[in-house]
Order: sequence, then C-alpha cells, then structure tokens
Amino acid sequence: MDIHEYQAKEILSDFGVPIPRGGLAYSPEQAVYRTHEIGGDSWVVKAQIHSGARGKAGGIKFCRDDEEVWKAADELLGKRLITSQTGSAGKIIHRLYVESASEIDNEYYIGFVLDRQKERVSIVASGQGGMEIEEIAVEKPESIIRVIVEPAVGMQPFQAREIAFKLGIDDSLVSQTITSLLGCYRAFRDLDATMVEINPLVVTKDGHLLAVDAKMGFDDNALFRRPNISELRDKSQEDPREMKAADRGLSYVGLTGNIGCIINGAGLAMATMDMIKHAGGEPANFLDIGGGASPERVAKAINLVLEDKNVKALLVNIFAGINRCDWVAEGIVQAVSRIDLKIPLVVRLSGTNVEEGRQILKDCGLPIIMADTLQEVAEKAVAAWLDYEKNYS
Repeated sequence: MDIHEYQAKEILSDFGVPIPRGGLAYSPEQAVYRTHEIGGDSWVVKAQIHSGARGKAGGIKFCRDDEEVWKAADELLGKRLITSQTGSAGKIIHRLYVESASEIDNEYYIGFVLDRQKERVSIVASGQGGMEIEEIAVEKPESIIRVIVEPAVGMQPFQAREIAFKLGIDDSLVSQTITSLLGCYRAFRDLDATMVEINPLVVTKDGHLLAVDAKMGFDDNALFRRPNISELRDKSQEDPREMKAADRGLSYVGLTGNIGCIINGAGLAMATMDMIKHAGGEPANFLDIGGGASPERVAKAINLVLEDKNVKALLVNIFAGINRCDWVAEGIVQAVSRIDLKIPLVVRLSGTNVEEGRQILKDCGLPIIMADTLQEVAEKAVAAWLDYEKNYS
C-alpha cells in the first residue's frame, strides 16, 4: 500500500526527520489560507497523487503571492495528471499540499528498501538528489552509496555517520543527518514498510536539513496489525480492479491486453503470461486465486475478470495441489451458468482430482474449450481471442 507525500512526511516527522512547514488543501481558498498559516513569502503547491515525477508533469507549482497560489490550486484540483509512472491513464488530483519553499544549497537522495535476495534492509543514498534512482543509476552510478542493515542489530549510528560523510554533508549537519537516517530506519522497521524514500533531502542556504519530498510503501500483509497505517489508504489512487480484488482476498494486477487470466500460484501465472505473449497474445491481468480456492472463490474471480471490458477471451489455468480440480470446475460452472458469457473460455486443469474436474466441465453443457498443457492453453486462448475479434469486432 502506498500513501501520499504529506502522509509520509507526517510519519517521518514523528521519527525525528525535519520537514518544511505545510498543510493540506482541498480548494484554492484553502490553499491560500494555508500560506497565511505557514508564513513566509514563497510557497510550493504540490499535487498529491501516488506517483513520482510530478514536477516534470506540471504537478508542482512555485508561487510568490496569494494570486499565484489560488491559480495554481485551481489549475491542479480535478486535473488528471499523467507522469512517467502513472501510464497514459494518469491520476486525478483530489488534494494538494502547500508548503513553504526552501532555498536549496544541496540535494541528496535517501532510500530504504527491502532486498529480498539478501533478506536485509538495503539503504541507497546519493549526492544527486532530485532525480529518480533509476536515472541516478544510469547517469551517475559512481554517486550511489549502498549499506546493508543486519536485522539482528538494526541500523547502527556508525552506518548513518558513514553515509553522511560519503555524501559530503557539512560537519555541522552530520548529527542531524544521523538522527534523520536512524529515524527513517525505525519508521521502516516499526511500521512494516517496504520502502522509505526521501528525494530530495536538502541542505538549505541558511544551513538547515529538510526532507522536501518523501514516499512510503507498506506491506499489505501486515496492515491487519497497523490500523493507523491502513487508515491512510486512498482508494481513489488505486486501480479499481485491483482494489476490488484486494477487498475480496484476491491477488490481481491489471494489465492492458485482451486475454483475462485466472491462475493459482504466482510462478504459474507468470509462466502462463509469458506463454500467452509467446503465442502472440497480450494478457489483460494477473489474477492469482491462491492455494485453497473454493467454488465460490473461483466464481468471484471469473466475475471480477469479466468486469474488464477489454477482456475478449478468458483463460483458466489451474495446477491443483492444495486446490482440487473438481472444486475449480464447480466454481467455473457456477459462475458461467449465471451469466451470458459471450467471450470464449479456455480451461486447463491439472493435479488433484483432475479427471473429476474435467468430467464436470464436459458434462455441464457449456461452451468451454479444454486444454491439457501450458502451451496448449495459451495457444488456444490466443486463437479464440483472434477468432472472437474477427467475428464480433
């Protein structure tokens, strides 16, 4: 789960990370009011969406008076902002964050991520703040500093001090930098985060350290024990298909193709999508129904995939271990018999009770295309999609 910039800043501030003064606004009038609360003579009006690269897309406005603040807020609110990370659909701006502008002397990048290969928290830092880490890695790879945290002892002050020295931060700000880095780590650890990023962490011309922008992401599987974090979820920023699936306990990732996929197991799902591509098709989604799929769960998955109007063929690929093929078959029949399915349905069952499952599908009287192998189910799904497009488009 991702959260907004202002939410991440509030959290990090509680852990000792210094942030500029700011406030939330839902209207141009409220944005102007925030500048009076903040004080000063210049401000930044920021679109609050779950995406980076907002500045390049026109989502961050620098303002010097009330009129500029009002105009910036009026222009941004309700706008669909398209960045390099949102894709062509973009995201609608429903709220703004107004904060005091900082006169920046130096910018730095700080990131905390989970390195799954090393099973450790990895800290990535660079003296090239303001850029995305991918750009830094390509354009300034020598500037990247990497530190691995041993989970048994946590991040140590000497590691934070080493990062501060390598970044070349002024001696007078090293102590505050150490406090900020350790605070980021504690926030990461204590709140079950998967990512904490400050970009940029700046040193201002008057010698202050500030987190000018921040991002945090959290482990969905740990939200049950973090109700205060779960409440920060903004569903307006999520793909409605993925949101609806998550609310029903399904793992769904929306894609841009035409072949809907219902599969159990992430490995099999990725292999199936690769095979669809190899056969000349494009998957419309990644939906993993999990290991214990009841007939009701399978029916929910089918109905969810069919809500995507881009889906022109439906592929079901189940390798049953904990699952049972007869349960899956019952779910397919249950779902399809209740709707007027106009698109082709291709099913491959393998594993526990496979013969019983196949027999249920054969006896149901529904127009289901059967397949025996991974390659066959992908090829038949692509062929069925092409035939549907040819005859009904």
